[in-house]
Amino acid sequence: MYSWKIDLKKKSVLIGALILTALFVTACTTQEGKSDSQGTAKIADMKGAELDTIMNDKAEQDQYLVIDVREKYEYEAGHVRYAINISLNDIENRLNDIADFKDKNIIVICRSGRRSRAAAKILQKNGFKKLFNADGVGSYSYKSITKVTNVRGKQMQELANTGNYSVVDAREPADYAASHLKGAISGNADTLAELLPQLPKEKPVLTYCYSGNRSFAVAEKLVAAGYTVINSLDGTNEYSAFELVK
Repeated sequence: MYSWKIDLKKKSVLIGALILTALFVTACTTQEGKSDSQGTAKIADMKGAELDTIMNDKAEQDQYLVIDVREKYEYEAGHVRYAINISLNDIENRLNDIADFKDKNIIVICRSGRRSRAAAKILQKNGFKKLFNADGVGSYSYKSITKVTNVRGKQMQELANTGNYSVVDAREPADYAASHLKGAISGNADTLAELLPQLPKEKPVLTYCYSGNRSFAVAEKLVAAGYTVINSLDGTNEYSAFELVK
């Protein structure tokens, strides 16, 4: 009888221990899940050589949005190819402009890496998940430097609506004939000699195409010829709100 009571007591202790262990594991699992769901994205460092490689690979560059967070005058003096300009002071007010990249790759860059790091932290705080802080233009000699200003589709349409710009459509002539931005002329990097007489030197130029690549090629040649040029990174294949006319 005494032995039976001891066994029963041991079983009770064992069952109690198992229950406590189960509760502890459940609590830990729940806490770990909570921590994961509330975790923030890491900000990865990116070497200048890697960014240069991305900017020179058409397939790769489409997977990233590069944001130069320096002031406008610094950006206009020369910046990494395909980078848009949103200064550190403006970035929190322009989150809606890049909201479609919340789950995509964003590279931030400045002169030394300090402002871009601060900008990345702002994006991190606002739910952007894939962030890279690149070597600054003052610490790495980028090969892909340009003076072509890049904007996204919405801003391109807003600029075109002002009527203050010449507009070049770098798509195929048949697509231009079907529909294009109001006032646009058709041309590409191979027909520059035909384009120049139609573009007053004192008037800035907007360029666009299907995806931003053909138009960028035109833009770089126009900049070399002395024009001020703004290129749309979002082409007609990517930005559906372009107001195209026949």
